[in-house]
Amino acid sequence: MLWSAIITVLGLSLFEAVSSVDNAIINAEVLNTMGARARRWFLTWGMFIAVFLVRGLLPFGIIWTFNPSLSPFQIFSAAWSSDPIVLESIEKSAPILLVAGGVFLLFLFLHWLFLEEKKLGLPRTEKFFMARGVWFYAVVSVLLSVIAWFALGVNNLMGFGAVVGSSLFFITHGFKQNAEEQERKLLGSTHSDLSKLFFLEIIDTTFSIDGVLGAFAFTLSVPLILLGNGLGAFLVRELTIRNIERIKRYVYLKNGAMYSILVLGVIMILHSFGWNIPEYLSPLATFLIIGFFFWKSKVALNFQ
Repeated sequence: MLWSAIITVLGLSLFEAVSSVDNAIINAEVLNTMGARARRWFLTWGMFIAVFLVRGLLPFGIIWTFNPSLSPFQIFSAAWSSDPIVLESIEKSAPILLVAGGVFLLFLFLHWLFLEEKKLGLPRTEKFFMARGVWFYAVVSVLLSVIAWFALGVNNLMGFGAVVGSSLFFITHGFKQNAEEQERKLLGSTHSDLSKLFFLEIIDTTFSIDGVLGAFAFTLSVPLILLGNGLGAFLVRELTIRNIERIKRYVYLKNGAMYSILVLGVIMILHSFGWNIPEYLSPLATFLIIGFFFWKSKVALNFQ
């Protein structure tokens, strides 16, 4: 039990850190245009907001969304509660939460695979899909229809959960696209430090959603999610301060994060349909996939 918890936390931390590399790069680039006082504020209070408020409260908020019959206090105490009513309610809502999170992660991966510019980690596969980027919307529409159809056969709310996962993806994707445009404006203008701080907090919040939803593929235990995501977020802050240029040289880390997201999304969807998925599979897959692309990045560095 203890070893399982440790492996889960380590896997969560690695996934959170690697999937947030883009977040750290944006933070570092914007921070370089800000005054010393604003930078100190973001790296202290911004850390508190990102780790303890956003990543700390978001898991509870997600569980409450899928358990509206419970009070906020019951949701908050659920992590340490043995109340059978609370536990039963959360257990019943788990398939709905898992299918929503799984669809969100699956769409996130497919958008990256079909449409986003990338360093080709698996050249033949990734070139094939990038050349057919126009098919992204058709593919995700068909996938959503298929998943929702089978989900409705199990539970009407599971079908609704699949639609929620899709909607959440397109909402957060819209925010990220807008953030990219705002970043370019901020880097090439004289916007105030206050507006840049506000921008960075919004970016942190948006990226937090990816990490927290992915965390439910590892475990439904909120304390483990809080610990793993907190450690990962702390590591992202350290990267922002110290070694972001070095990390950017590991060009295939993003590929590793995205293929991990694919595996985690599939695990969540299968688990929501009642498949018995071993707890160690999510952290093990994360270690292996990210480890492979880290090695691939090291090899590429040696040939430069």
